[in-house]
Amino acid sequence: MSPPIDAHAPLLPAHAPPAVNPGSISGAVFNIATTIIGAGIMSIPATLKVLGVIPAFALIVIIGYLADVSVEFLMRFTQSGEAVTYAGVMNESFGRVGSVATQVCVMVTNLGCLIIYLIIIGDVLSGSQTGGTVHLGVLREWFGIHWWNSREFSLLIIVVFVMLPLVLLRRVESLKFSSAISVLLAVVFVAICSVMAIIALFQGKTKNPRLVPELDTQTSFFDLFTAVPVIVAAFTFHFNVHPIGLELGKPSDMIFAVRISLVLCAAIYFAIGLFGYLLFGDSIMADLLVNFDRSSDTATGAVLNDAVRLSYALHLMLVFPLLNYPLRANIDEFLFPGKPLLASDTKRFLAITLVLLVFSYLAAIAFPDIWYLFQFVGSTSAACLAFIFPGAIALRDVNGISRRRDKIMATIMMVLAVVTSIMAISTNIYNFLGDTQ
Repeated sequence: MSPPIDAHAPLLPAHAPPAVNPGSISGAVFNIATTIIGAGIMSIPATLKVLGVIPAFALIVIIGYLADVSVEFLMRFTQSGEAVTYAGVMNESFGRVGSVATQVCVMVTNLGCLIIYLIIIGDVLSGSQTGGTVHLGVLREWFGIHWWNSREFSLLIIVVFVMLPLVLLRRVESLKFSSAISVLLAVVFVAICSVMAIIALFQGKTKNPRLVPELDTQTSFFDLFTAVPVIVAAFTFHFNVHPIGLELGKPSDMIFAVRISLVLCAAIYFAIGLFGYLLFGDSIMADLLVNFDRSSDTATGAVLNDAVRLSYALHLMLVFPLLNYPLRANIDEFLFPGKPLLASDTKRFLAITLVLLVFSYLAAIAFPDIWYLFQFVGSTSAACLAFIFPGAIALRDVNGISRRRDKIMATIMMVLAVVTSIMAISTNIYNFLGDTQ
């Protein structure tokens, strides 16, 4: 049996970058929390409509706990081996196939998210058109329709003056202040929703929440499984475990930061889920932002709606560089496996950074509606990164450090992820084909 791992030893002792200040726990908490929240915060209330309040809250707790276990697996096997990246750990366990599978999942998940973030920001600022219905963005509602508040130009300004300076930072720790603002914006968003829900409660306009799922002609038993990948995706941050952990140093510090972040994000998800469901009831949409993109009866309501939309758009702008960081690193590791660290090669760093930013911008302009594609792909790749791959690493146990409890938990994670993903994807395909007929 292998010797136990010292929780206070350096996470990656042989590979830690020299002559740099280690990251802080507070910075790690903000970066992890921002990665977790992402765009998932808008999808949580809809899961309450499908599952009911009690099962949805229970599922958030279960998924959050499993996410903590899977991160512990990744860090323990990283420290006991030679790898410094997620793909590297998979390579040690499953060879080139494992590393490529990880890199592809990170590229699909993160690139898809970056494009969707830009699409949402464009919708908030410049509006969109869905099924013949025109939604004016905040800028066009305030100033009218002009060339300078078009989707193309407004997104270009955001990309050049907000996102470019952030993605050019070479350390994740450097993003801790923007991440702190992002988390604060999420809290502000929850506060606004809670105020609106309390006001509606006193006015008698709140909806009665459904505590347990109700199966009827519109909701089948299999529809309940479609909510699971949504919450799994909302807790998927594993592609940033190694970049943040490498700079932080000690596994004990990283575990502490992850647990604080998970508790914080679970509380935010609880609050936004409950208050969003109280506000809109069964009329709540898969993307909560759509519910706020409607005309209000009062001036105060209109101001709150705009505040919610703008705070969320700014939140996504600050999440963008945190997803770009592991995406860029995985692309570099995939294309140039024998090269030195990306941050040490300025030409390669700038080339990959600029190509990713330009591609994301052009894709968001050319394809403003790609939700269905990434609903299917994202649920699969997110489940792999969060649970299937870490569970497979623990079961493979190439370093001989897995305990019996670890293998039991790994099996549970993998079975739950595979079964729910297959059923959710099948149900989504069935519902999609039914809607097109």
